[in-house]
Amino acid sequence: MKPARALLSDAGVTEQQWRVVRVLVEEGPLDPTTIAERAVLLLPSLTRILHKLDEKGYVTRQRDEQDGRRQVIQATDAGRELIAVNMPAARGYAQQLREHLGDERYDQLLELLDDLNQIEF
Repeated sequence: MKPARALLSDAGVTEQQWRVVRVLVEEGPLDPTTIAERAVLLLPSLTRILHKLDEKGYVTRQRDEQDGRRQVIQATDAGRELIAVNMPAARGYAQQLREHLGDERYDQLLELLDDLNQIEF
């Protein structure tokens, strides 16, 4: 994670902020609960992260037109640019990790991380 942290630090975002913006860029507008699930974050943490991302101009928050109690979060052009500019380096780090571990161990790592994410406490 050291190279990825340096990349994100240079971009001015935390790992968690990166995950949230990336989820929104890849999946489109979502409600906070879905974002928390997809970005593997606790909802109270996500609330703080969304506030920061809104301040930085990477996301917008709007009330759902059908259900005024529900918020819909969307990546802005700046958020999409953040991902587009930094994604090649992020993919490069993932490729280096795959090469270091080998395909089988890399795939096993991803499966184990997914299994860990599925555990409900």
